[in-house]
Amino acid sequence: MLTRRRTLALGAGLALWPRGPLAARTRVTGVQRRTVGDLTVTALLDGHLDLDPAEVLSGVDAEAIPGLLERAFLAGDAVATAVNAYVVESGERTLLVDGGAGDAFGPSAGHLLDALAASGVEPEAVDTVFCTHLHPDHIGAFTTADGGARFANAELVVHESERAFWSDASNFADAGEMMRDFAAAAQAALAAYSGALRPIADGADIAPGVTARHLPGHTPGHSGLVLDPNGETLLLWADIVHIGPVQFPRPEATIAFDVDPAKAAATRRALFDEVATDRLMVAGSHVSFPSFGHLERRGDGYAFAPARWQYEL
Repeated sequence: MLTRRRTLALGAGLALWPRGPLAARTRVTGVQRRTVGDLTVTALLDGHLDLDPAEVLSGVDAEAIPGLLERAFLAGDAVATAVNAYVVESGERTLLVDGGAGDAFGPSAGHLLDALAASGVEPEAVDTVFCTHLHPDHIGAFTTADGGARFANAELVVHESERAFWSDASNFADAGEMMRDFAAAAQAALAAYSGALRPIADGADIAPGVTARHLPGHTPGHSGLVLDPNGETLLLWADIVHIGPVQFPRPEATIAFDVDPAKAAATRRALFDEVATDRLMVAGSHVSFPSFGHLERRGDGYAFAPARWQYEL
């Protein structure tokens, strides 16, 4: 349920931009590759958002948050939350997963095109754009300044439930201004690819060795990708986690971005159990760059174990 209180909380959590000396720091371009079977997966750092867990998280005792942050060696009100995208390459296929924040949230994010250029991938080479969901921090680079499709040779793939939700103005009639802006951005992205739009269902084949995985709750059509070529598996789980130091140990913690918080929490809990049990490698849109890793059970929650650097590709 989108409410005014949750929309205001979302806005407060995004208001913590760098000031003073922090603004003068040199931005780092993040690109890291690894192989999954015969696929090459490149993590691209779009930037970060500074989120205040006390403002944007629900479902967890606020008094527990400082201790969880301290355990993760974090201090202060804001947590720098990565915004990641990915390129998956297989033979002649080039798949872009999400499009970063564009100019939606200030200068700390919106640098996907720089990372893409540093990776050696030209926008014209992208033949498929997979959108995990239509929030503005995932679609920023999809369109040009004049509203056209930046990836002109690509089809836009998105879950049908996601397309339907953001296209229905009645879903936002009682929402705040920010959520109406979110919907307008989503509709603009869909319009730019109207002639090359592929709505899908759960389990759809996206590319050889790549299938869609519906993970609803954060948004109705929120989806990840399962890469399963040649017996190796990587799950790109999109926005299952936003603030890892809190949500890994406390999976019940939801964020103000969630359209259906209860379903988002249930999806996260079930997926955490699956990932830990099956020892899957995962990567996430808001896990610290480059985001590849595994989950281990720790008490009633989980801990994230970053994957080791892959020395040879």
